[in-house]
Amino acid sequence: MSSARELEDALAAVANPDQARELQRFFKTRKGQYGAGDVFIGVRVPEVRQIAKRFADLSPADLNDLLDSAVHEHRFAALAVMVAQFQAASKAGDEGERERLVEFYLSAMRRGRINNWDLVDSSAEYILGEYLYDKPRDQLARLAKSGIVWQRRIAILSTFAFIKHGDASTTLEVAEVLLEDQHDLIQKAVGWMLREVGKRVDRELLVGFIETNAKRMSRVTLGYATEHFEHSERVYYRSLN
Repeated sequence: MSSARELEDALAAVANPDQARELQRFFKTRKGQYGAGDVFIGVRVPEVRQIAKRFADLSPADLNDLLDSAVHEHRFAALAVMVAQFQAASKAGDEGERERLVEFYLSAMRRGRINNWDLVDSSAEYILGEYLYDKPRDQLARLAKSGIVWQRRIAILSTFAFIKHGDASTTLEVAEVLLEDQHDLIQKAVGWMLREVGKRVDRELLVGFIETNAKRMSRVTLGYATEHFEHSERVYYRSLN
């Protein structure tokens, strides 16, 4: 069986200090920024994913070690392995394993280990979202009211799984909770998910939501949500804001 240390060594072998400095700037790791204190060793996402594929059999204990690491790429790799394990369990129809992985994911979330936007975006819909598709989704509304930005982003990004199944209902419910959120990472995420509702589910559903809620939406959210509209339409909806 693979170990966390072996995965860490594999990442270290391709780490690039120059890349690390660039990533630390990109992910806003300075004091007072949303990623303050996060540590990068300089491995790009495609490389992290490729390496993670070799460690699909990591144990919960090893995954915990990686999630608790100060190194961003270690946490990303752990989540990539968890997504793969969840997808394998889904394919096998192993509901017990799916439930265990979701609880494991939520535990990592609660202790603050899914703590940057790429970590959320690469995992929320694939684990929590897929699990909740045919189950009650109340916890997403509760997460949307969290004081922790990453929990709020998990709430809205999890609904991407439902959108891909043709169901926009929960996206609109969670979006309404988050419409007046002041954090730009939430404003962007909400706008992105609304845009996907229009593209993948029902354009008129999106139009109706915007017309009802335009005055409550930030310019950022409205801009993302209408990104695929004609210029004249975007101008019109901005006039309602």
